[in-house]
This record gives sequence, C-alpha cells and structure tokens, in this order.
Amino acid sequence: MKKKFLATMIAATTILSMIAGCGEAAAPAPAETETKEEAVQTEEPAAEETEGAEMSDEEKAAEVAELIDAIYVQEWTEETDELCAKAKAAWDALTDAQKELVEGEDADPDYFGRDTGDASKDDPLNADEIGENEILVVSFGTSFNDSRAKDIGGVEKAIAEANPDWSVRRAFTAQIIINHVLARDGEKIDNVKQALDRAVDNGVKNLVVQPTHLMHGAEYDELCETLAEYEDKFETVVVAEPLLGEVGADATVINDDKKAVAEAITAEALKEAGFDTADAAAKEGTAFVFMGHGTAHTAKVSYSQMATQMEKLGYANVFVGTVEGEPEETACENIIEAVKEAGYKKVILRPLMVVAGDHANNDMAGDDEDSWKSMFTASAAFDSIDCQIAGLGRIEAIEKQYVEHTAAAIDESKKKLSE
Repeated sequence: MKKKFLATMIAATTILSMIAGCGEAAAPAPAETETKEEAVQTEEPAAEETEGAEMSDEEKAAEVAELIDAIYVQEWTEETDELCAKAKAAWDALTDAQKELVEGEDADPDYFGRDTGDASKDDPLNADEIGENEILVVSFGTSFNDSRAKDIGGVEKAIAEANPDWSVRRAFTAQIIINHVLARDGEKIDNVKQALDRAVDNGVKNLVVQPTHLMHGAEYDELCETLAEYEDKFETVVVAEPLLGEVGADATVINDDKKAVAEAITAEALKEAGFDTADAAAKEGTAFVFMGHGTAHTAKVSYSQMATQMEKLGYANVFVGTVEGEPEETACENIIEAVKEAGYKKVILRPLMVVAGDHANNDMAGDDEDSWKSMFTASAAFDSIDCQIAGLGRIEAIEKQYVEHTAAAIDESKKKLSE
C-alpha cells in the first residue's frame, strides 16, 4: 500500500515538474499561469482523496500489520516509542471488520485486541528518586496484564516488603514485550540498559540485581554481560541467584533450591486440584505435568534435575516437560508416552514458568492442534485434560525463595563494602 502511494506521488511530482518546465519555456501570460496553478491546486487534493477512497479494508489492515511488525523487534531505537504510538493510532482507526483482517509476519488481531486484564493494576516500577541502594528485579516479561501484575509483581512486592531500606525497580529483557505493552496499554517498562542508566542518573551506589529467571541460562548470561559494562558506575554490583540456583553437572545433581521449588509448585497444584497429597491424586489416576520453556543452553539439564527431584520426593505422578523439547525427554510427545505408560488417566497441565503468559495460555492451554492440551487430547489415552493457568510468581513459597536469594546478595554487597 505504501509503495503504491509513493508511486502515485512520484508520478504527480513528475507531471508538475513538466508543467512548470513547459510554462517557463513558453513564458505564458499571467492569466494562463494562474489558470494552470489553479488546475494543479485542484488536482493534488483530488488525487489524495482518490487514493484514500481507493484503500480497501485489506490495505488498511495491511498498513497496521506493517506497523506492528515494525515494533515486534528486540532492538530499541530512538524511533521505537513513536512507532508504538503510530501502531496503536492506526489500529484504533480501523473498523471491527478491518481489525479482523490484520495479519503480518508477527501481527494478528490479538496483538491489540486480546483482553489480558487491566494494565492499570500493574506498577512498572520506573520512578526516579531511587536513593543509594537499589534492587533491580529483572524479568523476561509478559504482555499478559494480569500475569504481569500477579506473577512478576508478586515477586517484586515480596522483595520490596522484605527490604524497606532499598528501592525496588523493574527491568524486562524482552524488548518485544516492552513494545507490546507500551503500544497497547501506554505502560512504559524499562529494558535493562534503560534501568541501569536510570540507576546511574539517580546516583545509586549499591546495586543488587535479582533475576526472576528459572536458571543460569542464556537470558542470565546476557544479563551478566550487560552488567559488566556498568560495573564501574557503582560502588558494588551483585547478581543474585535465579530461582533454581546453581545448575550442577548432570541430571542427578539437585540442591536445596530445586527441592524447595519442587515442593512448592506441587503443593500448589495439588491444592488447586483438590488433593491433600500426591499419593491421593495418584490413587485417583491423576498425573500433574509441569511445562517449562526449554533451552539449548547447557543449563537445560536443570529440567532433568527437577524431574529427578520429583522422583526423590516420591512424586511418581509428577512429570516435567518443555515447550522446546530440550532436553529431548521433555518433549510433549515423550511426556505423553511417559504418563500413558505409567497408567494415569487424568492429566493436569501447569506451567513451570514464573509468569502465566503466552506459553501458558497458548502453547499449553490453547485450542490450536499443536498446544499441549490438544496433543494430550488427540492421543486419546486419557479421560480428562485440565489446565491450571498460573505462574510461579504468585506462589508465596516461591516469592519467599526469591526474597532469600536477594537477602544473600545484599549480604554479599555489604561484605564488599566492608572490605
């Protein structure tokens, strides 16, 4: 659509140049020149009106899709915020019928149209006047408003309540999500560099960074690389442990963090399903499947370790899988076979993720044929498939774990100051 408009304008400009050139060579009388100018002034608006009138519903929808695709990127630029505003304005100008036609490389009607809750209930924690001591809580992020407020917000609030002498601020690592929330809801969330620059500008001396990541994976590594660029900007910089703690060499290596997480998430799943114990659920033929993200990073062994931990706790009816199928045994088809071979006829799916965002709502509980719910159903091996859509961040015991990791990092920060 944009190319068509550009071509029209170039053609119009060429015609005007020819008219101007011919007029100059012929030295027309004033009356003739005035007539041509009037004709040109009449033609230009007429051409624009025609172009606007010719735009079909599909073309208008395509324009919005192009704008959405332009902000569906991981890199922030000085034009990003303006593009977010343009995308929202263009979407709002569409009719309901035109909105349904929006389709691009990443764009679809759900980008702006899906109701994920009230964004005003979320605090982006991007205020200045931080003080000398800051705890920066870094998350991948989510565009699901309710999950952002309950899951990420739950962890942030628990850390803030436990550390009244420190200012708690937020940063997301996923610029795609930051752009989505800004464009749709007008909520501005800092990326990591923006949050660190804010800390520097506010004169923060002691910085503790608490990742809400599950493990020492790629996101954690990238965070540490970014922090290395800012180390000389603060007196102390300490990165706290992610939820599952140190990785360990192989699938048999577990630790207190993994044990605490395994107990907490299983207890919460059992409670929501109406069971007192895992054994009670097993006797009724019910299995619980926790779906993580998965990763090609060496830290993927953490998922295997969580499965080992479930076994050691005696949770024979609790399984650990991943969306990415890495490690291989965590792929959905392998988990289906494992649950089937174990003889369980009822399955409850729940995310092994801090937030119940896109993966939980779509990859796990969605209606598409490749969702976990659909694939378990298609296997025809089970009597029922239920989903618990809730992130780890809203579980009190998980929040406590993050608080403990933050406390350990603060102690390390104080130790550095005393040296």
